Amino acid sequence: MDSRNPWQALTRPRFLRSSWPWRGVGYLVTGGLFGGVVCLVFLVLGVFSLFLVGLPLLLLSGPAVGGVERLRLRLVDLDPAPDPHRVPAEPGLGAWLRLRVGEQATWRELGYALLLATVLWPLDLVALAVGVGLPLTLLSTPLQLAVDGEEAKVVKAYLVTSYPEAFAAALLGALLLVALAYPLAAVAGARAALARALLSPRDSDPQDGIGEVIASRARLVDAFESERRRIERDLHDGAQQRLVALTMTLGLARLDAPPGPLAAQLAKAHTEAGQVLTELRELIHGIHPQVLADYGLGAALADAADRSAVPVALDVELPRLPVPVESAGYFAAREALANIGKHSGATRARITARHTHGILRIDVEDDGRGAADPAGGSGLTGLADRIAVLDGTLTIMSPKGGPTLLRVEIPCPAPSESSASSSPRTASSSGRG
Repeated sequence: MDSRNPWQALTRPRFLRSSWPWRGVGYLVTGGLFGGVVCLVFLVLGVFSLFLVGLPLLLLSGPAVGGVERLRLRLVDLDPAPDPHRVPAEPGLGAWLRLRVGEQATWRELGYALLLATVLWPLDLVALAVGVGLPLTLLSTPLQLAVDGEEAKVVKAYLVTSYPEAFAAALLGALLLVALAYPLAAVAGARAALARALLSPRDSDPQDGIGEVIASRARLVDAFESERRRIERDLHDGAQQRLVALTMTLGLARLDAPPGPLAAQLAKAHTEAGQVLTELRELIHGIHPQVLADYGLGAALADAADRSAVPVALDVELPRLPVPVESAGYFAAREALANIGKHSGATRARITARHTHGILRIDVEDDGRGAADPAGGSGLTGLADRIAVLDGTLTIMSPKGGPTLLRVEIPCPAPSESSASSSPRTASSSGRG
């Protein structure tokens, strides 16, 4: 198996013939250079921070240093180091700054940047001086003696006056260059491990990734709702109006046609057009009922009860709630009523809806035969997934023999006093049997 980092490469017999010694040297060289630049920048920003000018840049320099270090990490670590930062939910510099300041990863990166500017880059240079500088100095002893002609001072400590001594020093330098390649790679591996620990996502930070997934799913739900409303609007303003015009035209033609086969065909076409128009209206209402958009969930539940195949008693007291919450609650209740009419054998049902303590709760009960199975193709599984996007739950209690209770709970912010006073609805009605 190929090595993925210097620690693994050190255990391989072909370490010296691989690229890992060069990778380790390159990582330490670039670390020393980049660390020196970061140190200089921090000194400048520190001076300007005395006048509160460079303080924001100093605080936010961590993500910039972290991004460069994650790229540089590829020299000695073939496993990618993902960016630990989340994507802002809103565009703009302000949203980006608010998100970055509140993330733990930003402060870890700032800590690493300070560590790099004060401690790590000098250590990189010291390791290079010992692991590469000393052997190369010894290797260059014959060249130094040839240039001087009389003597060469090795490492500023040992005086060499003859070529045998010079070549002995060069041989020692070659041996040290090979021997010190191992600890040098170990130092590079330790530096890379420290960088990965501070600059990559941690196992203890799973909520960042989960939060981003939840936010993405919520945005998809919003986009789905917007598309649903657009389709409903297009059908209502386009296809439905054309069908109304067609029905009227056929009705007039039927009145003007003389009795006979033509009049019979026109009457049949007029009837079919009326049925298509009725079905289209039902389809439009199912996509996104206008009453839900105009009057809220309470009125929409009353409308769903009126359309139910079994009588439905309503006990609803609701203010206007966020659009995704109202939509999810409505379609859950409507699907429950549809299942009651098709599968339960119930003679009556009841809907209870309240918004208390920041939670919307909708209970749909029936006196049917029970034993409802969400996995049986009833459509409740998809509704449960949709409610889960809003951090809600859908619970079904349906013992064999009944009764059945479907409960929807969705957390949502408490509405303002103005909306609460203008939109609550208490209803009690029965749908058609």
